[in-house]
Amino acid sequence: MQTTRQIVAITTMNVRGLRARVAPSLVIVIGTAGVVGVLLAVLALSHGLERTLATTGHDDRVLVLHADAISEAASTLTRDMVVKVMDAPGVARDKDGKPIASAEIVASVQLPRKDTGRIGMLTARGVSPQIFALRPEVKLVEGRMPASGLHELLAGRAAQARFGNLAVGQRVKLGNAEWAIVGAFTSGDGNAHEAELFADAETLLASYQRTTFSSVTMQMTGRDAFATVRSALSGDSTLPVTAAPESVYYEQHSRAFSRILALIANFVTTIMAIGAIFAALNSMYSVVSARTVEIATLRALGFGAGAVVISVIAESMLLAVIGALAGAALAWVFFDGNTVGTVGGGGISSVIFHLRIGSGLVVVGIIWACVVGLIGGLLPAIRAARVPVVDALRAT
Repeated sequence: MQTTRQIVAITTMNVRGLRARVAPSLVIVIGTAGVVGVLLAVLALSHGLERTLATTGHDDRVLVLHADAISEAASTLTRDMVVKVMDAPGVARDKDGKPIASAEIVASVQLPRKDTGRIGMLTARGVSPQIFALRPEVKLVEGRMPASGLHELLAGRAAQARFGNLAVGQRVKLGNAEWAIVGAFTSGDGNAHEAELFADAETLLASYQRTTFSSVTMQMTGRDAFATVRSALSGDSTLPVTAAPESVYYEQHSRAFSRILALIANFVTTIMAIGAIFAALNSMYSVVSARTVEIATLRALGFGAGAVVISVIAESMLLAVIGALAGAALAWVFFDGNTVGTVGGGGISSVIFHLRIGSGLVVVGIIWACVVGLIGGLLPAIRAARVPVVDALRAT
């Protein structure tokens, strides 16, 4: 109990004396703020992309690709294959007995970005007329559906926000023809499809002079119907295809992207944290040196070495936490709500998503800051506890 009171007393005195130690304190605060700000910015990219892709797939839909492909962009399915795939048991059907499915083609489109004017990439997706029955989260919010056989497009709201020439009534070049934007749509909670252009699949095939589809997405009769669908497709030797729940497909892609970004975040942050730790060490050493007589006096008055050690570490960690909060605030001001996009990778041409600096990321930043403060204050704290009391008092 006495040790606790000593720790509180010395720590309180240290905090009150921070005004006299502005320069070394700012070194720790600014260094930690830089570490946490960069960490949160990169982690926001990782989490935003993961969240967007994770909300794109649904458990009750199955995505079918060619057996040799790992993504839609690398997959090719002939018309005969598409017909057999859609006829599999376990696929839901509408009131007319037609499978609720969409044979789709994905193609890359180059358009100028609104913010920089530079050319960027996004995905044009050829879909079937049953797209709204298959994907009920897709909502037409402006204009009308593209007419079959005409060069007409639906633009996702996220695509419209990031790229130029996508307002309803404008025209863009796809394949060998100009296409008119006749409508706009939203998709769920801003999932990956909202960053795409939708077109009639047959018309898009003709425009790109292709004869094969990229994938087939089908509504299953229930989540437990996947085993039936997969068994039927794998049991047909004439169908070299693979099937996976749509949610699994997008989860795999989001995991690959997120791991890369998380590795980058941890690598960059570790390098910066090492620099911040050395800055904290130098600052706390200077603080301890300037307070040698004060610490010796406290020891002479009966304050224990352990209380001195903990109080110095507490001061270092407090400054680091202040830096973490400052870094989090800067990250929130400059990055929260920003819209960014990926280009290429994983078979998904472009994913547009929003950055969010949430409380979970802030907690991660504070933990990193505590590590910086702990390591940066540990050695100076030990030195403070080892100050020879008699010699320090004689030096006065």
